[in-house]
Amino acid sequence: MSINARILLHPAWVFVFLISLSSHDARAGDFTLAQILSAPFPANLTAAPTGGRIAWVFNDHGARNVWVADKAADGRLRGRPLTHYVGDDGIDLGEIAWAPDGQSLAFTRGGDLEGGAPPNPTSNVAGPVDQDVFIANLADGTTRRIGPGHSAVISPKGDRMVFINGGQIFTAPLHGGGAPAQLMHDRGTDSTLIFSPDGSRLAFVSARSGRTLIGVLDLATRHIAWMAPSVDSDIAPEWSPDGSRIAFVRVPAGEDVIDFMPHRSGEPWSIYVADPATGDGTEIWKALPGPGSFFHPALSDRVLMWGAHDKIVFPWEHTGWLHLYAVAAVGGTPAELTTGANYEIFNISLSPDRTRVVYSANDGDIERWHLWQVGLAGGPPQRLTGGKGIEDYPVITSDGAVVALHGGARSPIVPVELGANGVMQPVAPQALPASFPSAQPVDPQTVVFPAADGLTIHGQLFLPRHRATQRGPAVLFFHGGPYRQMFPAFHPMDAYSFMYAFNQYLTDEGYVVLSVNYRGGIGYGLDFREAKNFGAAGASELNDILGAAAFLHARHDLDPKRLGIWGGSYGGLMTALGLARGPDLFAAGVDYAGVHDWRLELPQLKGAAADLAYRSSALSTMDRWHAPVLVVHNDDDRDVPFAESMKLVEALRTHGVPFEQLVMPDEVHVMLRAASWERFFAISDNFLARYLR
Repeated sequence: MSINARILLHPAWVFVFLISLSSHDARAGDFTLAQILSAPFPANLTAAPTGGRIAWVFNDHGARNVWVADKAADGRLRGRPLTHYVGDDGIDLGEIAWAPDGQSLAFTRGGDLEGGAPPNPTSNVAGPVDQDVFIANLADGTTRRIGPGHSAVISPKGDRMVFINGGQIFTAPLHGGGAPAQLMHDRGTDSTLIFSPDGSRLAFVSARSGRTLIGVLDLATRHIAWMAPSVDSDIAPEWSPDGSRIAFVRVPAGEDVIDFMPHRSGEPWSIYVADPATGDGTEIWKALPGPGSFFHPALSDRVLMWGAHDKIVFPWEHTGWLHLYAVAAVGGTPAELTTGANYEIFNISLSPDRTRVVYSANDGDIERWHLWQVGLAGGPPQRLTGGKGIEDYPVITSDGAVVALHGGARSPIVPVELGANGVMQPVAPQALPASFPSAQPVDPQTVVFPAADGLTIHGQLFLPRHRATQRGPAVLFFHGGPYRQMFPAFHPMDAYSFMYAFNQYLTDEGYVVLSVNYRGGIGYGLDFREAKNFGAAGASELNDILGAAAFLHARHDLDPKRLGIWGGSYGGLMTALGLARGPDLFAAGVDYAGVHDWRLELPQLKGAAADLAYRSSALSTMDRWHAPVLVVHNDDDRDVPFAESMKLVEALRTHGVPFEQLVMPDEVHVMLRAASWERFFAISDNFLARYLR
């Protein structure tokens, strides 16, 4: 019988349920859920244009603040908080932008940093907090509200800032407290604001119906020049160092691009260079047909980089693996900068003198990301970091130092400065609480195993420190995205770092956990990411679920009748798919915000494509599903329709499948409150314990 509201309201059930919770809380593990989630999470690492400083955002138990690091007397960076917001209020903060003198910075607080209406995850009766741009002064720590908006950029002249409000460009003086004013009126929706090096012009992307244009506004004459306008979509404007030219990426129109279906090739994309005064532009390079013809960027916000020697650096999948190339700004044959095979590049950063690129890659260790650098003048890439941890989001300070985010199997993600021989020094060690259990988590093993159709799948195997003498329970974990890669270490993205921590917590309770990097994810090449018959085109990823279950079933230390499955977002889809297509493999599952009927997620599909999408969905085989499931979905989810879980619950009821629900009203897809994450993990832990332990 389904566990519905009437049963949960029955006094006897409430008593039993509370007894179960209290007895389970008295666990004999080495650390608590609160302890493993206690470290503040850093994001938005940004280098100042002068002074050698850096800034980032720390999310500490839901309170988000800007931190800065200055050079100390010993030459090392030392971090300190710049803002002092308190409370687990669900108010997001980010989009740091430095002033040219490095003495102040702008940031966005409130609203939805990914766009959309402001969320209200605390269900505040006064309503949500609006999204505003602020300016903070490093010398005295004061913060001043500029006005409503986001995505601020400060002029190289240091006199003004520009930002987006309601899809239009606004401006405000940096000093003096003048009111913001709309800078220009555009029929499109504007984004990607970039000043020319001298601050006299402003480039922007204007989204029109089905396409995007790049405009350049002359701030003195108030004239807009459109860069080689066409029917295609132009993105990623990049100024030349002298401001005389502007480069951008052109993605051809007419591509039938549908998310969550494989795209291995298409009409080739190209790079243009244009005159910002007239808009006259020329195609300087075009991708070759075949692999890499379909545009796939690196993870960095900055797609193109105009380097020294008048070279434009860009990512390309010509070999089937995403690498960096450089082409002369006048055109020609590009040179591959990141030579070698069977690895990918991820986040990239150009040095202030434009002579070298620092990037994260899984070169030499496909299961981990480390930092590398390569010069634009030629020569092989140079490894900067290594070991069993991971490094990502590199930035280069104005004095040439490299700073990045680093984490290990038992150490959370922190900002570090690279010293000699790859030694990494934390820049804010005081931020890590003494309660964090650095000694207790396990070191996951990297493993490979065959999927049901023979494809090689990679994963991380968590084995309990205190192994039971009898066969014990196990859990499969599937990440979201699906364009992600999990590591045998804390992850440099917040949600996946929290989920890694929960996997460590489950392991500490005695579960064997297998975290699966299934097809559709990054890190293993174009053919793996754009796998045949993937997603709504056939659900070939089911083979990875079956292969992972078989891998665990073959272990002598596991009870095959006590195997669970859990995941979030696309990992929720994988959970539902496993429970519906492998009904005898799993004893229970936790499905967080999964896609259960592709037709809801992709309503543009029609006819045979829609029929295939439904057959690729868990809902099409609900008659086979019988294992209990915890369905988790927040009702202000802006990424996965809440109706996905509504349809799943309806089908579970129809087929008599036991289920429980966790709905957090007003929370979003990637939860904003620390309390929401801890509640999700605690209830999931209790659910799995009742069915697997």
